[in-house]
Amino acid sequence: MAATSIGLTEQMLRRRPVGGARAASGAADDLKRSIGVFQLTMFGVGSTVGTGIFFVMSQAVPEAGPAVIVSFLIAGLAAGLAAICYAELASAVPVSGSSYSYAYTTMGEFVAVGVAACLLLEYGVSTAAVAVSWSGYLNKLLRNVFGAPLPHALSAAPWEAQPGYVNLPAIVLIGMCALLLIRGASESAKVNAIMVVIKLSVLLMFVVIALTAFDADHLKGFAPFGVSGVGSAAGTIFFSYIGLDAVSTAGDEVKDPQKTMPRAIIAALLTVATVYLLVAVAALGSQPWQNFAGQQEAGLATILENVTHGRWASTILAAGAVISIFSVTLVTMYGQTRILFAMGRDGLLPTRFAAVSARTMTPVNNTAIVAVVTAILAAVIPLDKLADMVSIGTLTAFTVVSLGVIVLRVRQPDLPRGFKVPGYPVTPVLSVLACGYILASLHWYTWIAFSGWVSVALIYYVVWGRHHSALNDSPAREAP
Repeated sequence: MAATSIGLTEQMLRRRPVGGARAASGAADDLKRSIGVFQLTMFGVGSTVGTGIFFVMSQAVPEAGPAVIVSFLIAGLAAGLAAICYAELASAVPVSGSSYSYAYTTMGEFVAVGVAACLLLEYGVSTAAVAVSWSGYLNKLLRNVFGAPLPHALSAAPWEAQPGYVNLPAIVLIGMCALLLIRGASESAKVNAIMVVIKLSVLLMFVVIALTAFDADHLKGFAPFGVSGVGSAAGTIFFSYIGLDAVSTAGDEVKDPQKTMPRAIIAALLTVATVYLLVAVAALGSQPWQNFAGQQEAGLATILENVTHGRWASTILAAGAVISIFSVTLVTMYGQTRILFAMGRDGLLPTRFAAVSARTMTPVNNTAIVAVVTAILAAVIPLDKLADMVSIGTLTAFTVVSLGVIVLRVRQPDLPRGFKVPGYPVTPVLSVLACGYILASLHWYTWIAFSGWVSVALIYYVVWGRHHSALNDSPAREAP
């Protein structure tokens, strides 16, 4: 598609109409609407519970000590405020693409591409990180049941403390999720819902057993690293709230999206926050906080072994984790493919990204590309190098959504909204401040890597994306 005669600044600031714009040539307009409230809620819970609880505890607790409970509350507060903002925008702009589509509608094309870079980083790295965690729980299960885990050389990345050659289980998991996603969104949603029920049951079992060993002395010296430690841990934990964004990537495949999406986002938030706090309190009460640092592989299962002095409970939990972490990978991969679909439809990526299978109505090209890239990441990069990169992408997306609520209220106050943010404008402002606090606590090297990634995306937009935008030929585009 040829570029129009308008200037660069106007191109950067032009907005996608709320009602949608004509799809780029060769791109599909829509996906099949087949997902209801319960399945969509399970999407949010499925991609959230597990990411944080099953393995981030071993990284967050050493940063904050017992005060990691406060870190969970801070991260949950920031996520909760952002989730309420998501609910409003999801009801007003019910399309695939999550905060990328919301930014495109409220702040313009240039900002939207930057947000898309955040989301692709967030989902891609999250998929890889969770697949690495799945590998650890699979080895725990194999060790407990058969007495023989996979060889370390085939289940560890080359740059881990104890290096291997390749993380083969992580690759297998991503491949299985890709095949399921290619079969169809409805099938994926049903499988995910079953896995989430299993996951919540297993975590409830953990809470009950761990609380039998609860010792208040384990909470002494509550904040050994002070406020900075609490903030740093909150940044790491925020990695686990990606699922709230995943709900809004399904806008084109949800029945009655104006009502379904806000309900699913709020329900997922309440479920996730409750489960996280219960598990965190039970885990911290069951052992000294110093012990978490040495539990990088299958940490919760190890806690149950220590509490029960046997393997039966840890085996059940490891089996539940193997099943349920599958659902996290499934939904994060789903979210990334739908963002790529939205960008391809808008002409900001080649239209092959918005091509769908005539039989399954799913973006097969997207799914294959995402599977290959994330499998490579999971195969060779250690877990501790991945989590913070997800947090910074998530936080940036949440901040943009919160600002987007304000912008759209000002520009289109009469736009029909299935849900409105309570306490406006205080709530979105508090959301921005909470996300900003956690962003400021992230490590400097995370900021450097993140800035480099976003810069590459924005250069790509100036060189290629703006010339192929569907808005070049769309009479419906909105002026800045």
